[in-house]
Amino acid sequence: MGEKLFCSPQGSPGISMMLRALLLTSLLSWANGQEGLTMLPEEKTKIRDQIVEMFDHAYGSYMKYAYPADELMPLSCRGRVRGLEPNRGDIDDSLGKFSLTLVDTLDTLVVLNKLDEFEDAVRRTLRDVRLDNDVVVSVFETNIRVLGGLLGAHVMADMLRQRGERMQWYRDELLHMAKELGHRLLPAFNTTSGLPYPRVNLRYGVLNPLSRTGTESDTCTACAGTMILEFAALSRLSGEAVFEEHARKALDVLWEKRQRGSDLVGTVINIHNGDWVRRDSGVGAGIDSYYEYLMKAYILLGDNVYLERFNTHYNAIMKYISQPPLLLNVHMHNPTVSVRSWMDSLLAFFPGLQVLRGDLKPAIETHEMLYQVTKQHKFLPEAFTTEFRVHWGQHPLRPEFAESTYYLYKATGDPYYLRVGQSIVEKLNAHARVPCGFAAVQDVRTGTHEDRMDSFFLAEMFKYLYLLFSEKNQLHFDIDEYIFTTEAHLLPVSLSTSQPPCRGNNTEAPTAVEEDLFTYSCPSTQTLFPNNPSFAKTIRDSYKYLTGVGRAFHASPDRGIELPLHDHGMEPVEFLRSMGISLTPLNEAGETEIHGAHEGVYRVKLVAEVTQTPEEEVVPLIVQLISPPYLGRTVLTAGPAKFGMDLIKQEHGVKGSIVKTSPYTACGPIENAQELSGHIALALRGDCMFAAKARRLQEAGAIGVVFIDHREGSNSAETPLFQMVGDGGSTADITIPLVFLFSQEGALLTSALEDHSNVDVLMLPKERQLGKTARQSR
Repeated sequence: MGEKLFCSPQGSPGISMMLRALLLTSLLSWANGQEGLTMLPEEKTKIRDQIVEMFDHAYGSYMKYAYPADELMPLSCRGRVRGLEPNRGDIDDSLGKFSLTLVDTLDTLVVLNKLDEFEDAVRRTLRDVRLDNDVVVSVFETNIRVLGGLLGAHVMADMLRQRGERMQWYRDELLHMAKELGHRLLPAFNTTSGLPYPRVNLRYGVLNPLSRTGTESDTCTACAGTMILEFAALSRLSGEAVFEEHARKALDVLWEKRQRGSDLVGTVINIHNGDWVRRDSGVGAGIDSYYEYLMKAYILLGDNVYLERFNTHYNAIMKYISQPPLLLNVHMHNPTVSVRSWMDSLLAFFPGLQVLRGDLKPAIETHEMLYQVTKQHKFLPEAFTTEFRVHWGQHPLRPEFAESTYYLYKATGDPYYLRVGQSIVEKLNAHARVPCGFAAVQDVRTGTHEDRMDSFFLAEMFKYLYLLFSEKNQLHFDIDEYIFTTEAHLLPVSLSTSQPPCRGNNTEAPTAVEEDLFTYSCPSTQTLFPNNPSFAKTIRDSYKYLTGVGRAFHASPDRGIELPLHDHGMEPVEFLRSMGISLTPLNEAGETEIHGAHEGVYRVKLVAEVTQTPEEEVVPLIVQLISPPYLGRTVLTAGPAKFGMDLIKQEHGVKGSIVKTSPYTACGPIENAQELSGHIALALRGDCMFAAKARRLQEAGAIGVVFIDHREGSNSAETPLFQMVGDGGSTADITIPLVFLFSQEGALLTSALEDHSNVDVLMLPKERQLGKTARQSR
């Protein structure tokens, strides 16, 4: 990036003047193309000061209302203490009663040049934070947030101490705490494969009878593959090789288990035998930081093995997953077919990783797509469809989009990305700021808030935004001498040379991959933008109206056909509606009713309304048995309904005891209403419409319904899931959650009910299944 783009002209003054004129003309043309985007230093300073004020509001609120609790509840203006607030499932596994937000924020204070506050926060950490609590925590989250936070803070404290200006009292106490925590995480690696358990008890480990964990059989790829930066840094700084060795072993297993034909990995893997549990492959939730850590491990540690593995995976990603500007999940064994029509917000980190790789064109394309989505919805929804509509509406103040914006600005110097950063700042202040901090957005469509401010908001968001609007000479240290972890903690790239490496990998030689210009080197601006400073704009312009904002929409006319329908055990009207087809009986469509049809044959007029709405993908739900002796290990795949409570919007699902309905079909008066009240009803499909059953059971006091298919032998492995639909009228009165089990899955539930007097279940989306910690924050 530092090479000179223009040389002083030699020779005649005429040639010199001509070159100057051409250069001036080129710069003027470029400036005209960037009209309205350029940002003066005064404006950058003003925005940077605004970011500092926002940080002070968030961090000050945590310290005032929440410390020493793990996190701030910004709507309640109090701390979130695990065990004292309602359980939120997996998301609470990041809370370990170790003042999470304070530890996660330590090195942010140095980046923002708040050195007095940093010194005070370090003293508080040493005085108040304990790491031996009897709490079960996520290995992944504790590693990236707490261990990474302690290491990043130690690196900053050591840097300040060596300068002789501050922290002269510091004696590596944070490093000693990091080493203690590392040892408390090591029991998680006690598996036959070397892949870590997803959870560990900070005091009792995994296999101790008092640990209350160790029953899990699988973990996400990112959970196992996002340890190497923190563990290797801990080994290099402490001299204890055991941490880096365990993290390397986990990466070796994931590499060994990749699908050799596609070079892709799945999302969830069995920690004991290494079999893939979920074979969908993408760059978002569940896999994301595995790829990130392969690239960054090479940068931090200088080991070619990591780069060669990353390049192999990256080629596969660009071949199968990347469909610019989209990044779509595929099946690792059949990667030419997309497995879902929506994307999750965690993939927003990927353009930043592509910048590190030097592949800017697809980075610019995907980032622009994400920016257009934020323009449409204010923030990135947790998931959105390929038509850029909301799939899951939550936005927990994730920083990945800001991260990629920062990287793209550093790579291009294009002021466009300063304007993108400015929009992030403005939207946070306008739509997330509350009196006691910043609150997550529960639904971007309504703007409602959630009583939650995750620690990563302070650890990451403010770092990337502050750095975006800062010049290098305005920082207290050279940011280019450090690599960001996935939680934006700072580790010095000098570790590869200043500290001895651990024993090398003894794994197979990596597969040879086709090398390109950026395989082993960082690209320069001249290479990326040869005499074309508007290169990035040219790419972005192709996606300016990607989401349809600014374009008029013209609906297509209705079209109708007549179709005979034979009932093969599935209500025909319900079946067609499950495929998204609107139905109107002939006599209701203004036609004379047709008589004489054979029994079992239906004649209807199809009114297929052609709109912008894409074909909806059926999002799998589950019924998870959580009472003894099942304890979450029995999970039944279920189909959703197009009416009733939307379980996708219920972060923690719906929990209750199962009661069998009488009559079982729920097509007549409910005979055991008193027994059903406050419980989840179990009902058999058939004899009447789902909506009719749901209304009766809701009136009886049921808090949810599990419908079981009446067709013997049906199962989710062989039959595609479908969405239950209403009866043609309004179903707004039905507000309880409804799920559908095929008969084989239903038989497992009814058998459990016969064997045990009480069966508690959890109804929720499959991706939020208890026991699968597929990264809540990155």
